[in-house]
Amino acid sequence: MDQIEAMTLQELEMVLDWAAAEGWNPGLGDAEVFHAADPEGFLIKKVQGQPVAAISVVNHSPDFAFLGLYIAAPDFRGQGHGWDVWQAGLAHAGNRTVGLDGVPAQQSNYARSGFAPAGRTIRFLGHLKSEATARVRESSENDLPALLRQDATTHGIARTNFIGPWLRGTTSRRTAIVDEVDQLAYATIRQCREELKIGPLAAETEEAARALIGQLSNGADVLVDVPESSIDLIALLEREGFKPVFETARMHLGRPPVAAPPRHHAVATLELG
Repeated sequence: MDQIEAMTLQELEMVLDWAAAEGWNPGLGDAEVFHAADPEGFLIKKVQGQPVAAISVVNHSPDFAFLGLYIAAPDFRGQGHGWDVWQAGLAHAGNRTVGLDGVPAQQSNYARSGFAPAGRTIRFLGHLKSEATARVRESSENDLPALLRQDATTHGIARTNFIGPWLRGTTSRRTAIVDEVDQLAYATIRQCREELKIGPLAAETEEAARALIGQLSNGADVLVDVPESSIDLIALLEREGFKPVFETARMHLGRPPVAAPPRHHAVATLELG
């Protein structure tokens, strides 16, 4: 019997293993914080009890959802299972605008489903020496309300259930802060299956952005997913020798959120936005 149901945390960990095998390079601690963002939004199709395809459509707010982890097990591709979870995922979003980051090979398929492009997201790889003068400190629980407000302004949506836990420190993920004049600049680094990734990053000044990247990475190579609209961050990374290694297109089904990001900003994760 075929069925589509919400994933357990253990099933999500299995799907992230599928993603890792395809080179998506998830973080070591992603499953728990992903699942907590919207437990009903991680869907898996089973055929006679065998998991065959999966998708995530995380309802961040009453107006916005984000689609990711759209994947089928290798032995079950081309059999319509992906389309089944796609439809179930969009049904979970209801009337919300749905965003996604689509790889080039799939963008035409997403367009046929009504998704419109809103700009590229470029993944950069490189390293930055920790030599900035801005004072970097570890984030604390007391910073969280301000960080949540700034994240909502940066992205045009309140995604408390996701970004709140994401910004809290774990053994594989930590967040740092620079106190700017009118707001906090902040960035999160996490250990992935390969390399380190920084995201989100939000900083008005180059000094703060440079300090956060340099201090968090401590000279190691890092990956940063940067919207092409973040012109100042791209310029900084290119000056420091970072190279583009991958890109996606941010696409929306419905009206995009009205965002007001700082001059330097980067994506938290391509799976949840």
